[in-house]
Amino acid sequence: MVSSIASPPATPTPVEKIADALQHVNPLQGMPFEDRLWLAQHGEEVVASPGDVLFEETTPADRMMMILKGEIHVHRSRSGTIPIFIGRTGQMTGLLPYSRMKTFGGHGVAATKVWALIVHKSLFPQMLEAIPSMSQRVVSTLLDRVREVTRIEQQAEKLTALGKLAGNLAHELNNPASAAQRAASGLMTELRANRRNRFKLVNLCLTEEQTRAVEEWEHNIFEREPVEHRDAGELIQHEEALRKWLNALPCEDAWDLAPNLAEHGVTIAELDKLHTILEANGTCVTLQYFARYLRSTRSVETLIASTARIFDLISAIKTYSNMDRAAILDVDVPAGLDATVQMLQSRMRNVTVERDYQANVPLISAYGAELNQVWTALIENALDAMAEVSGPRTLKLVCRVEGELLLVEICDNGPGIPPELQDRVFEPFFTTKPPGHALGLGLDHAMRVVRKHRGYLEVRSEPGNTRFRVRLPLNQFEAY
Repeated sequence: MVSSIASPPATPTPVEKIADALQHVNPLQGMPFEDRLWLAQHGEEVVASPGDVLFEETTPADRMMMILKGEIHVHRSRSGTIPIFIGRTGQMTGLLPYSRMKTFGGHGVAATKVWALIVHKSLFPQMLEAIPSMSQRVVSTLLDRVREVTRIEQQAEKLTALGKLAGNLAHELNNPASAAQRAASGLMTELRANRRNRFKLVNLCLTEEQTRAVEEWEHNIFEREPVEHRDAGELIQHEEALRKWLNALPCEDAWDLAPNLAEHGVTIAELDKLHTILEANGTCVTLQYFARYLRSTRSVETLIASTARIFDLISAIKTYSNMDRAAILDVDVPAGLDATVQMLQSRMRNVTVERDYQANVPLISAYGAELNQVWTALIENALDAMAEVSGPRTLKLVCRVEGELLLVEICDNGPGIPPELQDRVFEPFFTTKPPGHALGLGLDHAMRVVRKHRGYLEVRSEPGNTRFRVRLPLNQFEAY
């Protein structure tokens, strides 16, 4: 369905009434009636119903709009259904005199019934001459607009960064959590099986001498490390030999017991020894219990390793975000770099991380969470650059003291930044990535954080060697 376009009302509103309504447009408050009447006489009155289009994204910006009543939502194609700007009653928007805007930055749609006055850019010189105060009013509006757009874009950048962090953390937590779940499920299965098996053990009525002998046999096998077989073929042959022995005993579930016994290097000779201690049924029941015990032990080890990994990730996110800490604190910069790498671990596939940290790097007083945002922006840029590398990808992290400064270098072997662009990479909204992939505020934010710490951020780049260098004063006593 094609949306309707805003158009003039069927019955034009008297210019005096429009001039009165312009008094409620914030930038025009206090403007003499004669000046407002000039705008009403030369402007174009338009009305729109909810859903009507007032302007299209990327179309030439050729008009100034004063919203007399209603609400306009501006969307960008890459931002989905969330409006990047909401124009309400009393606002002056669109192309303004002195603005360098060439095209509309979004798709403007009426959210409610809208009544507006449009002044075409061809009338700007005449308007500024007829209404001298208009220049100051327009400049003030432009400054407010720049601050608002910057705030919105920074908010979007922060939400994007938060989404990436959440995605990386979810990815990293998924593997140990899944492993822990599988181990717990397997452990429950073995415990239930051994619960049923305990009655068979009781019915064996072993003597004290047999009990000690079985305990010693189990101890000798359990205490040694699992045997590393030279190849899969050797392991299969060993399992098959154990399976034949168990079937000849006979012992049910031989197919289930043989792999576990083979993994721990149980030999035919050791099975024969157990058989000399116990009769056939006793040997089978004991081996069933022992195999389940081995599997339960491995499940417990997996649980311990998985939960330890989860704990490490939680510790890393606390270090990264500096939770439960003051804004300004003594920061361990190498630890912050490592925490950032861990947060981005899901993007480190086929990337070799080299660390060149000077021993005993001193702590610096800083905003820890903000510095970690700097490391995130720089490391993500390096990973994006190396995505184009077909061979080995190397991320190098350097941290050392140079005089009274702490130097941090983040290096990659990507294709490099063209010389003509190296001076622009820190500009707000400048990006070499395709539309929709970045807002161009990451390096700008990194620069502002580094300057906040009275530091320096620079880039040196050539094909195969790009280095972002951050220098921070060791003594930040006067930096805040």
